[in-house]
Amino acid sequence: MGSRLSGIFWSLLFLAVPVLGVATFAIAPSIDVWLPKDVSEHGKAIDGLFYFILGLTGVVFVATEILLFWFLWKYDAAKATGPATYIHGSHTLEVVWTIIPAATLLFLAIYQMNTWADVKMRRPAMAPTVEVVARQFEWRLRYPGRDGTLGTGDDLFLVNDLHVPVDEDVLVQLKSMDVLHSFFIPNLRIKQDAVPGMKIPVWFKATENGQFDIVCAELCGWGHYKMKGRVTVESREDFDRWLEAMYRQQEATQPAAEPAGAVAQN
Repeated sequence: MGSRLSGIFWSLLFLAVPVLGVATFAIAPSIDVWLPKDVSEHGKAIDGLFYFILGLTGVVFVATEILLFWFLWKYDAAKATGPATYIHGSHTLEVVWTIIPAATLLFLAIYQMNTWADVKMRRPAMAPTVEVVARQFEWRLRYPGRDGTLGTGDDLFLVNDLHVPVDEDVLVQLKSMDVLHSFFIPNLRIKQDAVPGMKIPVWFKATENGQFDIVCAELCGWGHYKMKGRVTVESREDFDRWLEAMYRQQEATQPAAEPAGAVAQN
C-alpha cells in the first residue's frame, strides 16, 4: 500500500509541475511581476525573441513532465507482475535526440540574427554621447564638455546619474576600472559586460520619458547589491538645460581642474 501511494504521489507531482508552471506564466503579467516596461526602440524585437524561446522551451518542458508522469503511473512498482526487463540503447533514438536539438539551436541562431545585428553590430555613425566607467561600486559618467569632444579638459563628470534625450540615438562608451561588471538597464533591454582594459560601444534609443534603474548584473564584490544608478529620459530641450546646469555647477566648484576622482582617459 505504501509503495502504491508513493507511486501516485510522484506521478501527480510531475504532473503538477507543468500545470503550475503554465499557470504562473499565464497569471504573472496581470499581477505586474513580468517583464519591466519596454521603453526601447529594440525592446519589441528582444521581447519577441524572449517569448518565442520561452514558448519553445515551455513546450519541451511540459511534454517532458507529462512523459515522466505517464511512465511513473504506468510502470508503478506496485503494479509490477514480474521482474523488470532492460534494453540497451537505441542508435536511432540517439541520432534523433541529437539532430532535433541541434536543428532547433541552428534555427534560433538564424531567426535572431537581424535583431542581434541591430543591437550589437549596426553601430550608429556618431561620436560617443557619454562614457560610462564601472567601478566598485558605482557608475562614473563622463560627458563631452562645451567643445563637444570627449576626452578634453572641459568634460563633465558625474556619478550614477545618466541623462539622455528621448527618441535620439545614444552611444555609450563602456569601460571598467577594476573587475568585470555588467551594465544593465532593464527598461531599455540593454545588458553589456564592462571588461577591464576594453572600450565597448553600447547604443540604444529610448522612446519614452521617465526615470529608470541602472544596475550591475555581474557579481563584482561585497558591495554589488548597491551598485545602482538611474537614467533619466527627457526631451532634447530638458536635456540641454540639464547639461548646461551641470556645466555651470562644475565650473563654479572646480573651475581650473577636473573633479577629484575623475576618470583618466586611456
